[in-house]
Amino acid sequence: MTNNTQEYWQDRWREAVKNSTMRRRRRQGNDPMQRWNKMAGDFAERTSEKDTGDKRQKTLAWLCETGALRAGAKILDIGAGPGNWALPLAGHGAMVTALEPAGAMIEILEGRARAAEIAGIEIHQATWQEIDLDAFGWRGGFDLVFASMTPGVDGPEMLQKMIAASKGYCYLSAFAGRHWQEWYGGLWRKLFNEELSGHVNDIIHPFNLVYAMGYRPELRFETWERQISWPRDKAMEDFATHLESYTEITAEVRTAIAAHVDEHFRDGLFCDTRSGCRGMMVWDIRQRVVGLQEEK
Repeated sequence: MTNNTQEYWQDRWREAVKNSTMRRRRRQGNDPMQRWNKMAGDFAERTSEKDTGDKRQKTLAWLCETGALRAGAKILDIGAGPGNWALPLAGHGAMVTALEPAGAMIEILEGRARAAEIAGIEIHQATWQEIDLDAFGWRGGFDLVFASMTPGVDGPEMLQKMIAASKGYCYLSAFAGRHWQEWYGGLWRKLFNEELSGHVNDIIHPFNLVYAMGYRPELRFETWERQISWPRDKAMEDFATHLESYTEITAEVRTAIAAHVDEHFRDGLFCDTRSGCRGMMVWDIRQRVVGLQEEK
C-alpha cells in the first residue's frame, strides 16, 4: 500500500533535491541572479510569441472559471519575471504584487507596464525564500498566490509558504516529465560523464504533497515545441549561460560547447527542436478533505 501521508511526500521531494545532479554540481558562491539578468531580454522575447500568448489566455480563462481570478482580487505573483503573467492578471482588474529578484527582469516588467498603461502592480525585488510573510503582512493576505515555472517554489517549505500566504486559491505550474534538462543533457554528459537527471521542480512533487495535505487540486497538462534557428554566437552564449552555474566557463569548456553546437549546425545556423510539458494545478485552500469529511 502506498504511503500517502504529508510527511512521506515531503521526504520524497527532499530526497529528489538531495539526489539532483544539478543541485550537487551547483557552484558555491555563484549568483543565480547573474544568469537570470543575462537571460532577461531573450526570455521576454521568447515568452511573448503568439503560441505562448494563446496558451496563456487559456490558463487565464481557466482561472476565471474556477473563481481564482476576478476583478479586485489581490494576487501575489511569485517569480514574476518580465511580467508575462503579472500584466494580464492586472489587466483582468486584479491588484497584483509582483515578486521578482532579477533587476533586469523588473526593468522589462516596468517598461511593459508603462507601455500598456497598466497600473495596479506593486513590485518587490526579492526571492521567495527571503520573504518573511509576517514582516510583509502577507500571511493570509492574497486571494490568489500564483507561481508559474519558478525556481522559487523549490521544496516543501516554499510550497507550504505559498499556502500560508493565501486566503483563497493557489496556482502552481512546473515541468512535467520532459523539461529543459533534455536540451542540455548531451553536452552535460560530455562535460561531466554523467546523466543530467533529477529535476526537483517536476509537478509530481508538489501535486503529491498538496494531495496528501487534503486538498484536491485541478490538474492540467500542456505541451509545446519550439524550432530553434540561432546564429552560432547566440547558441554558444545560451549553453554557456546555462552551464555557468555548474562549472567555470574555461577555454576547454568553450571548446566543448563549440563542438556540440557545430554538431547541430545547418546552413549557417544552430538548429534544434526543443519541446516540453508543463503541469498546472489550482486549488482552494479553504476546501480540504480531512479523513472522509470535506472541510469548508
